[in-house]
Amino acid sequence: MSEPKAPTPTPGDTYKGWLFKWTNYIKGYQRRWFVLSNGLLSYYRTQAEMGHTCRGTINLATANIVVEDSCNFVISNGGAQTYHLKASSEVERQRWITALELAKAKAVRMQAESDDSGDECSMTPPPAGQSGSSRNSEVQSTLRTLGSKVEDLSTCNDLIAKHGSALQRSLSELEGVKLGGETGDKIRQVTERATLFRITSNAMINACRDFLALAQAHSKRWQKALQAEREQRVRLEETLEQLAKQHNHLERAFRGATVLPPSQSNPDADGKGPSSGKGDASDEDDENEFFDAMEDPQEFITVPADPKYHRSGSNVSGISSELGMDDQSIDEQSLASNPESPQSQELEPVKKRRTRIPDKPNYSLNLWSIMKNCIGKELSKIPMPVNFNEPISMLQRLSEDLEYSELLDKAAKCQSSLEQLCYVAAFTVSSYSTTVHRTGKPFNPLLGETFELDRRHESGFRSLCEQVSHHPPAAAHHAISDRGWTLRQEITLASKFRGKYLSIMPLGSIHCIFEKSENHYTWKKVTTTVHNIIVGKLWIDQSGEIDIINHKTGDRCHLKFAPYSYFSRDVARKVTGVVTDKEGKAHYVLSGTWDEKMELSRVMQSSRGGENGTEGRQKTVYQTLKAREIWRKTPLPEGAENMYYFSTLALTLNELEDGVAPTDSRRRPDQRMMEQGRWEEANAEKQRLEEKQRTVRREREREAARTASPAEEAVIEDSINDTPLKSVHQDNYEALWFDHFDDPFTGEQTHLYKGGYWEAKEQGSWENCPDIF
Repeated sequence: MSEPKAPTPTPGDTYKGWLFKWTNYIKGYQRRWFVLSNGLLSYYRTQAEMGHTCRGTINLATANIVVEDSCNFVISNGGAQTYHLKASSEVERQRWITALELAKAKAVRMQAESDDSGDECSMTPPPAGQSGSSRNSEVQSTLRTLGSKVEDLSTCNDLIAKHGSALQRSLSELEGVKLGGETGDKIRQVTERATLFRITSNAMINACRDFLALAQAHSKRWQKALQAEREQRVRLEETLEQLAKQHNHLERAFRGATVLPPSQSNPDADGKGPSSGKGDASDEDDENEFFDAMEDPQEFITVPADPKYHRSGSNVSGISSELGMDDQSIDEQSLASNPESPQSQELEPVKKRRTRIPDKPNYSLNLWSIMKNCIGKELSKIPMPVNFNEPISMLQRLSEDLEYSELLDKAAKCQSSLEQLCYVAAFTVSSYSTTVHRTGKPFNPLLGETFELDRRHESGFRSLCEQVSHHPPAAAHHAISDRGWTLRQEITLASKFRGKYLSIMPLGSIHCIFEKSENHYTWKKVTTTVHNIIVGKLWIDQSGEIDIINHKTGDRCHLKFAPYSYFSRDVARKVTGVVTDKEGKAHYVLSGTWDEKMELSRVMQSSRGGENGTEGRQKTVYQTLKAREIWRKTPLPEGAENMYYFSTLALTLNELEDGVAPTDSRRRPDQRMMEQGRWEEANAEKQRLEEKQRTVRREREREAARTASPAEEAVIEDSINDTPLKSVHQDNYEALWFDHFDDPFTGEQTHLYKGGYWEAKEQGSWENCPDIF
C-alpha cells in the first residue's frame, strides 16, 4: 500500500491514500482509494476512477469521527451515511484522523461565515444524489416559515381593522354624549378600545419585524446558492463543449479509418444509460453489478443511407429485388392493417375480463421459518413458501408469450418472407417485456396440470399448455390462430446458482408456422438472470443470442440481447438484430430494447468498416433508411406495483372460467389462496399438493416396476429412491393431450399436440383427466 504524505493544516490541501472500507458481510473490507478535499471525503475503487466515477462522498461539516481501535475508525453524518474504515497501521490511521479533524473544522468555519442565520447546511455543494433533496427540503422549510409569518400579518391586519372600527364608533358616540353620568363609562370604553388597538398594532409591528429579519437572513444565502448554481451551470457547459469536441474528433478519426461517405453519423450514441432503476453507484450496491458482463463492442454500425435511396421507385443496385415493393410497404400494408377479424367479432360479443386482483400483502419473510424445515430433511423435499412466488403457474407464464399475438397476425399478412421475419423477431423480443419487474417465481406445475387460453373472440387464437414431465420439469405448449399461424414449443428449464445471481436457461425450440406461405420458423430462448439472490434488491436481465431460421427459404435473423454492464455507455436492455437472406445478404436491421420497443430499418447498402480494437474484427456498416417502429410495449395497468407487476393479460390468466378442465391451473387451490392474500393457508395447501404428487409418482413407478424387465426394474428402483437418472423423462408418465414426437427440423425429441382437448371441452367430457388437486 502506498504511503501518502503527512497532512498539513494549510487551506486548500488535498489528502489522498488507500484505506480499507467495510462493504458487506460477504465481501468484508475492500481496498479503496480515498480523497479528502474541500471538506468532502470521497472514495473510488482505483485511482483511475477519479476522473469519471465516484463511489461515494460524505460531507465532513456535519459528520462525526469516532476512533474504534488502533487501526479502525468510523465516519457518520447522522445515519444517512456511515463509513467503517481501517488503516494499514496506527500511524496511518492517526494521519487520516488529523487530516479529517482539520478538514472538518475548516468546513464548519466556512459554513458559519457563509450562513449568517446559523443554518447547519453547508454551502459546499453536497455529494451527488443528496444535493437535490437537501436543497429542496431547506427551501420547503423556509417557505413554510415565511408562509406562517404572512398568515400572522394577515390576522393582525384583520384585528386592526376590527378594533379600529370599534374605536371609531366609540369616539363618535363620545362626541354625541352630553356631559353627565354616562361620561365616565364612555371614556373608560374608549380607553379599553384604544388599548386593544395599541396591543394589536404592536403585534403587527413585531410580526413585520420578524418577517423582515427572516427575509434578510436568507437573502444572502439564496444569493450564494444562486451563484453556486450559475457556476455549476457554467462548468457543465464547459464539460459539454469538451465532450462535443471529443465526439467530433472521434467521428473524424472513424471516417478516416473507413471507406464510407462523410455524411455518416452514429445514431447509437445516445445518452440513455443503464443505471436507471439500479440505485446509486455506491460500493454498498456492488451486488447490483453483473460482473460477468463486460462492455461488448457492436458487431455492426448503422448510418443514414444516401438521399438517392429515398426517392420512391428508384431501382438502385444493392436493393433486394425479392421484396418487390418500396419501403412504404411496411407501414401501408402491414402496420396499417387491422389484425382483428370482423367475422369472429360478429358471432359473439367480447367477454369482459377483470382488470384487478387483490393487492399483494406486505408480509415479511421470516428466514428461520424456512431454515427450521431443513433440519433432518432432504433438500428436494423442503417446501418453499409462497412468499417467493407470484399467483400464476409456469404454464400461465408460458402463455404470456402470446401477449402481443397481433405481431404474428401482421406477419401472416406479409407478402415478403423477409418482412415476415421482422415481425416474428419483434414477437420473439416482446415475450420478454413482461419480465422486467417480475421477480416473483411462478408456481411449479404439477404433473398433468394444464392451462387453456381461449381468446378466439378477442384475438383470434386459443392455446393449450400441459406439464408433460416433472423430472426434469417440461411444459408443452400449442397455440393456433384463425388468422393463419400456429405456435408450438416445449420448454425445459435448467438453472445454475452462482452465488450472487441465478441463471435460468430455457431448453427447447419454439416453432411458428404460417398457413398461407408455409414458412416454418424456429428459434430458442435466451438466458434469464436473476441478480441479488442473497443480498440486495432482486432485478432481472436477459442476455444471449437468438437465431430465427426460416426452414423453407433459408432466411435468418440474428438477435443479440446485450447483458447489463455497469461500464457500458449504451442503452440498458438493448437488443439488436440483422435479417439476412439465404445468401447472407442483409435486408433489415432491428434495434430497440426488450422492455420497451423495437424498430426496423431497411438496409440500402453495406460495407466493411474499421477494425474492432478488442478482437481485431472488422465491423459491418449498414446504410439504412429511417427507422420505423414495429412494436411498443403496452403500459402496465394502474396500480400494477401492488399486483405483482402483472400486465393486462396476466391479470386475467387466473380468472375463474366455466368449462375448463379439472386439471386447469385456475383450479389449483394453493395458487388461488395466494392470490386472495391467504398466504399461510396457501403454504399448507402447497405442501399437501406436493406430497400428494410424490405419492402418486412412487405408486406409478412401482406399478411400472411390476411389469418391467429386471434391468428396467433396477433403473426404476433407483428412480423411486430419488437417484438422479440420465434419461430425458423419468416420470413414466404419458401426457394426456400431447404425443412424443421426433422433430425433423431441430432433431429434438419433443411433444406435439395430438388434438381432442377443445372437443372434450365442448362435450364436457373430462373422464380421462387425472385427479391432481
